Amino acid sequence: MPFETILHNLQDGILTLTLNRPDKLNAVTPLLLRELREAFEQAAGDRTVRVIVLTGAGRGFCAGADLGAASELIAAGGFSYEDNLNTTYNPLIMAMQRVPQPIIAAVNGVAAGAGMSLALACDLRIAAESASFLQAFVKIGLVPDSGSTWLLPRLIGTARALELMLTGRKVSAQEAFALGIVNQVVQDADLANTVAGMAQTFAAAPTKTIGLIKQAVNFAMTSTLEEVLHKEAVLQGEAGATADHAEGIAAFLSKRPPNFTGE
Repeated sequence: MPFETILHNLQDGILTLTLNRPDKLNAVTPLLLRELREAFEQAAGDRTVRVIVLTGAGRGFCAGADLGAASELIAAGGFSYEDNLNTTYNPLIMAMQRVPQPIIAAVNGVAAGAGMSLALACDLRIAAESASFLQAFVKIGLVPDSGSTWLLPRLIGTARALELMLTGRKVSAQEAFALGIVNQVVQDADLANTVAGMAQTFAAAPTKTIGLIKQAVNFAMTSTLEEVLHKEAVLQGEAGATADHAEGIAAFLSKRPPNFTGE
């Protein structure tokens, strides 16, 4: 289906979703959030999608909420931050968490506020040298949202996460790498090729198994060891029944590269 605020491109198993409001540094609106959620929900049930890349058009990844649009809603009356989060941002973050395919964030510029939350909700993050990250919420008297209070401490620890949230200071791509926010930093000119290479690797990987690994890790974050051991056994049973597992065993015994189909 056509989208107004995002670009949707599927090629060779790689789905690229591009936030497409470059004149606003891809600041999010209710429409963009709804369209992005729809795109992730569609991808979750599409067997031809093996990996998802999320990026932004122009010189920014995502500057967070479009405060101009938000101000208009507030001025019109009846606006509730709580209702807005529960009907737009939160369903999107949950849709991203439920997607079985790996999600790579190609952070090509600023990722601020909810824009940083979008990057954090991806499985892997590759940043251009010019990229930056900031928990900008405190600068306008708001609480970090869109999953930041859950996602960021698990990446870098509570003390460091609180520092970034309480100060709202900008973090460079290199510092983000040192902190553990991003997996890799590359020169701006190399971002597209680096992300494409990683995406191609995942497009040839056992997709169902990757989805099960994501399930296992997400479950383990809020579970006891005993619960995790049981969950691992259940998920391993599912993985063991996949065609890609059979192919992996056959390839190992034949001493050849596996040809995974994602099934």
